[in-house]
Amino acid sequence: MSTDNWRKSSYSPNAANCVYVSAGDNHTVRLRESDAPDAILTATPGTFSAFIRAVKADVFGRLAAD
Repeated sequence: MSTDNWRKSSYSPNAANCVYVSAGDNHTVRLRESDAPDAILTATPGTFSAFIRAVKADVFGRLAAD
């Protein structure tokens, strides 16, 4: 696991189910989950913003229900 400055999401109240975000090298955004800290999703800021918009619009919840 990296020693970078990971920030816990304010929407992760339970210590066992936390999502963390960090600014990576080369202008990237990195995301990881507390139960799998070595699995890191890396994206550009634009791609990460599109992902956040899709989460807020419940796109992934609708996909799971289909």
